[in-house]
Amino acid sequence: MDLGLKGRKAIVTGGTKGIGRAIADLLAEEGAHVGICARTAGEVKEAVHALTRKGGRATGRAVDVADGPALRQWVADAAAELGGLDIVVSNVSALAIADEEAAWRAEFETDLMGTVHAVEAAMPYLGDSDAGAIVVISSVSGREIDFAAGPYGVFKAALIHYAKGLAFKLAPRNIRVNIVSPGNTYFKGGVWEKIEHGNPDLFKTALSLNPTGRMASPEEVARAAVFLASPAASFIMGTNLVVDGALTRGVQF
Repeated sequence: MDLGLKGRKAIVTGGTKGIGRAIADLLAEEGAHVGICARTAGEVKEAVHALTRKGGRATGRAVDVADGPALRQWVADAAAELGGLDIVVSNVSALAIADEEAAWRAEFETDLMGTVHAVEAAMPYLGDSDAGAIVVISSVSGREIDFAAGPYGVFKAALIHYAKGLAFKLAPRNIRVNIVSPGNTYFKGGVWEKIEHGNPDLFKTALSLNPTGRMASPEEVARAAVFLASPAASFIMGTNLVVDGALTRGVQF
């Protein structure tokens, strides 16, 4: 299937590793020009170099998405460097699960407001696109109670609500908004690799909950996100696409 992404301009927050990196890679492989941000300058430089080798334009900057003004400036700069924006993928999470004030604030500033600031900064450019799309990366923890109930789960749920309302608001402008909610996703250097070695009992329990007996790869989640971002999904709006290998038990109507 031709996703219609060749020549499109996309930005991905948290685009140097894990799900965000897989999304950026797949967008570039499909012919899109890609801008990424993450907190570590060296990792951003490496990722931009790799993305450029795929044939399109790529740009990146070290940005903490919890810094609203810096994030907004990066969106504007990326749009200028890429020649506009068609796609915004908001992917960064604070991954804060502790029931303490610092965790609640981190989730609010990073997950929720990081998404809101990126979307608001991108709106002038998405409005000029003939296929504007926003994809918000949430989590199955936003729709079911699990070990991450608390700050992480609450703000992942808030992202789903935010994106659903935004989809209804922006549909008349032909700007589509969708959500991807991954289940447990394993990659080198990721949270589940750390849990595997630091808390093997929790890791074993997490694996046992999934009937597939494994976790997702970043690439499996990326395929869902890139499809929703693409013109091939032109009439899909306000959808929360769960990519979890049947991990969750709740029925999503």
